[in-house]
Amino acid sequence: MARKSISQRLAELEERKKTLKARLGKQERAQDTRRKILIGALVLHRLEQSNDPEFTRRLRDWLQRELPGFLVRDGDKALFDDILEPAQTEETSRAAE
Repeated sequence: MARKSISQRLAELEERKKTLKARLGKQERAQDTRRKILIGALVLHRLEQSNDPEFTRRLRDWLQRELPGFLVRDGDKALFDDILEPAQTEETSRAAE
């Protein structure tokens, strides 16, 4: 059995390093996505089932201020119509005055 040259072994190690880096990147993206899902679930839970109406009102007000500038796609905005609609209604009524 012929031994591999040092350059062949280095090339194999570089390829393995590249594969491991790609796997690590995928794992980090999955963790980031999971964090975003969990934080979103917490926010929605607090909006729907909070025992503190003042906190819920302040959270909703904050989301109504922040989401329009954060969401860019129309489809994304449509997902939050239930939260954004009251803010748009208030702005419309203020503009009419």
